[in-house]
Amino acid sequence: MSDKLICGIDVGSCKVATIVAVDSEKNNELRIIGFNTTSARGVKKGLIVDIDKVTSTIEESVEKAERMAGHKIKQAFVSVGGPHIASLNSHGVVAVANPQAEINDNDVDRAIEAARAISLSTTRQIIEVSPRDFVVDGQPGIKNPVGMSGVRLEVNTHLITASLTNLKNLERSLQALDIVNSGFVFSGLASAEAVLTDTEKELGAVVVDFGGGKTDICIYAEGALSYSASIPFGARHITNDIAVGLRISLESAERVKLFLSKQFNHKVVKQIKKPETLNVSELQLPENINEISLKELVDGIVMPRLEEIYKFIGEEIVKSGFGEMVPAGLIITGGGALTVGITETGRRVVGLPIRQGVPGRVAGLVDEVLDPQFATTVGLILYGKQNNTIESGSGKNFNQILKNFTIGNSIGKLKDFFKQFIP
Repeated sequence: MSDKLICGIDVGSCKVATIVAVDSEKNNELRIIGFNTTSARGVKKGLIVDIDKVTSTIEESVEKAERMAGHKIKQAFVSVGGPHIASLNSHGVVAVANPQAEINDNDVDRAIEAARAISLSTTRQIIEVSPRDFVVDGQPGIKNPVGMSGVRLEVNTHLITASLTNLKNLERSLQALDIVNSGFVFSGLASAEAVLTDTEKELGAVVVDFGGGKTDICIYAEGALSYSASIPFGARHITNDIAVGLRISLESAERVKLFLSKQFNHKVVKQIKKPETLNVSELQLPENINEISLKELVDGIVMPRLEEIYKFIGEEIVKSGFGEMVPAGLIITGGGALTVGITETGRRVVGLPIRQGVPGRVAGLVDEVLDPQFATTVGLILYGKQNNTIESGSGKNFNQILKNFTIGNSIGKLKDFFKQFIP
């Protein structure tokens, strides 16, 4: 079969989005054939708080995506994010197996495995190992050592870890729906796959996935992922502030926020010299509010919260140690990237160039998904295209199959492992 099916399930605080794509070997194109987004239930700040609600939401989203695609989703890449995400950089060293010959893929795999061998709490699990660069016989800065001569191979890697409890709960939800987990993907990394250009990666950039209940951050330096983090603030906090400030319900506040984002930007607001009202009569709010002070809403409610979030982002950039290595600036994506004044406030607070990141590099049913709020969703299938080695012809990639093999749920995992050998 020349075409492979790649699926992704983005489990967020505000929505669960399922995407189905076909990876065509003929024209090397990733074509979307199914998509659905459903309001999330049972997830708070990226953490599962009600597994039954999460399972039913995923089931609803998956079923609708399956009907659109005309295919059954048997396995999928799953996004994870939130304050439980942590990262560190590790170093691995091995001797080249055959010093008289050239470095091969097996040597690289052994070096990466050596970098994975770190002391880790029993409550955490590594979900991503991303090589930053290699060192061959003391020569640093090598991106791909395969084919080179040498006797000593070193690798600098970036490791992303997540809460084992949360991963197990997600795994349990997938097992209840008979979906095999192809791999957990940090949502910030998935978004970066969808919105970052190769030039921005090489220059150094910060990807900020502004979600509903949390904001995920990935920092690229010298072409490689070098720092990952997540802060427990998102666009839903702005909605809460609007609800409190205007004394309206959360549902009404969300509608006002979205209406404001579509109608205005911060530059327009700043040009208003006298108090002006925002006509929201077309929203038909149950509170019977027809007019809202525009400057009070933006400068008094939205901007202070945005400034606070950007201060936390700035602190993470400083904490990473790569603050001087990101001249490409911030690429803001996620649903919160549509908030009024998001770029202007960021430039003022963080002091770096900022642009809005829109996913790309896909074809097919793109009308709905080419939107910042679906950057992680699109990124999952782009990540899958590069890493979908579970079903790669006759050969099987055992490292990928065993990547998320944990003691918990071992029986179910063992079944999934042996299924790989069934023709």
